[in-house]
Amino acid sequence: MARKASKPKSPAKPHDAIVDAALALAAEQPWDEVRLGDIAARADVSLSGLRAEFDGKLDIIAAFVRRIDQAVLDRLDPEIADEPARERLFDVLMTRFDALLPHKEAVRSIVRSFERRPGDLISWNPIAVRSMVWMLEAAGIDSSGRLGRVGAQGLAVVFARTLRVWLRDDDPGMARTMVELDRRLTEGGRWMRRLEGLASFAAAMDRVRRGRRGRRGRRRKADPEDVADDMEDVGSGI
Repeated sequence: MARKASKPKSPAKPHDAIVDAALALAAEQPWDEVRLGDIAARADVSLSGLRAEFDGKLDIIAAFVRRIDQAVLDRLDPEIADEPARERLFDVLMTRFDALLPHKEAVRSIVRSFERRPGDLISWNPIAVRSMVWMLEAAGIDSSGRLGRVGAQGLAVVFARTLRVWLRDDDPGMARTMVELDRRLTEGGRWMRRLEGLASFAAAMDRVRRGRRGRRGRRRKADPEDVADDMEDVGSGI
């Protein structure tokens, strides 16, 4: 019986091919020396085709980061759901380092380029923060609201500082990276608790002010128990 001919593999989509080409070039030479024309040639697309997919080099790296985000979300371990938030976050970020491992040389090149070009680093920050929003959500931590935004920014700093240790960590088990991430998350947790305390304090004071205005309008004296309840909220948040 004749065997069915196997279907040829479909070529990579231009979008993916361009990202792959950019990473390959970054691993071979300094990222700030890689030109858009070089990426187009390596990806076997025209410069016009590259422009149809991306706004520029930063946009290409952003697509790579979204790819890593997706890899982390695909690898979520449901067994960590009952762990404390800090442990869930640690697991998520270590999963991210695992996903980055095949691209370590490209990441090293890109990081060094950012260090030489602070303007690019500033432009990069909103992209990094958006990525960390997904990491917070992956860890089951609410990323909405003002504190969520502050938390995502803080986590972007934690990850960036740990990334520099990861780039020097030759241990297959990433022992140095784990130690650094643990330390950074501990420091970040202290700051978040302070912010939560300040937010609780501000909310309680706002309730007190609103209550006083309302009671003055009604010409009623303040109820001591109401004020005591507000101040108890302040204590529990610090």
